[in-house]
Amino acid sequence: MKKKLVVLTGAGISAESGVKTFRDSGGLWEGHNVMDVATPEGWYKNPALVLDFYNQRRKQLKEVVPNRGHEILAELEKDFEVYIITQNVDDLHERAGSTNVLHLHGELLKVRSISDPNYIVDWHDDLNFGDFDKHNNQLRPDIVWFGEEVPALEQALELTQNADYFAVIGTSLQVYPAAGLIDFTPRETPLFYIDPKPIKIPNLKNRLEIIPEMASTGVEIMRNKLLSFL
Repeated sequence: MKKKLVVLTGAGISAESGVKTFRDSGGLWEGHNVMDVATPEGWYKNPALVLDFYNQRRKQLKEVVPNRGHEILAELEKDFEVYIITQNVDDLHERAGSTNVLHLHGELLKVRSISDPNYIVDWHDDLNFGDFDKHNNQLRPDIVWFGEEVPALEQALELTQNADYFAVIGTSLQVYPAAGLIDFTPRETPLFYIDPKPIKIPNLKNRLEIIPEMASTGVEIMRNKLLSFL
């Protein structure tokens, strides 16, 4: 039976593919204050701005491709039962070939009803005013904005609690609740932390291996170490 490898990924892995993020940019995302385009208040204040912002993000996503970090994680499914928990809203993990991807913060290529959070549909083009659900309610981006609940959190916790190996890749570990997942790993589970600017995690240092590299380089190093355990 294959061992379970659970991987939490963040903005750093997508940034290598050219996906613009607001990480390390003073709270700005493509020149916009994240409070204007990634909160329920921003939506109600200026929905036209929010719709246009995510339409532009959707277009940008079509111009980028997965990098070696994404690809290696997909390749690891040959030897491990791999589960990706991602804070990213892009589809680069899926395009690289990963088959078990859980999006904590929603998906850019999906939209949902403003009145029914369970009404979610695939959406690859522009989303405009007048795009309704079956009950004539406006559709909005299927993004978990700041201040909203994280529907996938319970599933993410269950995966984390059953991990044989756990890795954190390209995230500052400052956005909760995702940042707290590492604290729910089993005590004997080896941990990997891949980031060019890793923060200190003193309470886990006895089983935490820090790889201070970009995702594409760091994931290759991690793969070699994981394969040596088999």
